[in-house]
Amino acid sequence: MKSLKEQTDAKIASGRLAKPEFMKGVDEVIEEAKAFEKGAKAVKVGQKAPIFKLPNAENELISLEGLLEKGAVVVTFYRGDWCPYCNLQLRALQARLSEIHSLGATLVAISPQVPDGSLTKSEISEMDFIVLSDQNAKVASEYGVAWEVPEFLLDHMRVDRNLDLEAINNGNGSVLPIPATFILGKDGVVKWSYVNVDYRTRSEPEEIIQALKNLS
Repeated sequence: MKSLKEQTDAKIASGRLAKPEFMKGVDEVIEEAKAFEKGAKAVKVGQKAPIFKLPNAENELISLEGLLEKGAVVVTFYRGDWCPYCNLQLRALQARLSEIHSLGATLVAISPQVPDGSLTKSEISEMDFIVLSDQNAKVASEYGVAWEVPEFLLDHMRVDRNLDLEAINNGNGSVLPIPATFILGKDGVVKWSYVNVDYRTRSEPEEIIQALKNLS
């Protein structure tokens, strides 16, 4: 099976062939964001992770404190079920979920999408981990990974992809999380993290599993 990086690299390469000008623009936006150190304020290893209580697709509130009582928690922020890179990442995590569970950890995926009927019908909602809704990216902000999306990308989503993020995210479509993953120990302290403003690049499931093994 191809690694997640191989899959995302292939998607980027096909995008460069299909839409070279757009991908060039994305590169420039990402480089500008990196220059301003977007994500530099993310919660660091060794810090206590912000506690949250968020609804799932059925609008049931799930608390981080309750999950930590069972063991380590892997918290991953993703942009939404409309994002192809997010789908690649979460499918890759689903494929390794049994290993994550065998190490005593719970996987939680968080996006700004509202917990309505559309979310329950998504491919992501059919996966075997917890999917939560962080409306207005409040928790993403507390973790230091909320990003004001440049107009260039918002325009692409509206025009080229016919995505109404204002509707999908309940009126706050200009703020999305930087794709980021945090491993929290049972004590709620961040033990490992991956934060990258380039939404096309994600942590490998293998890295997460190795970090969980190091906790024991």
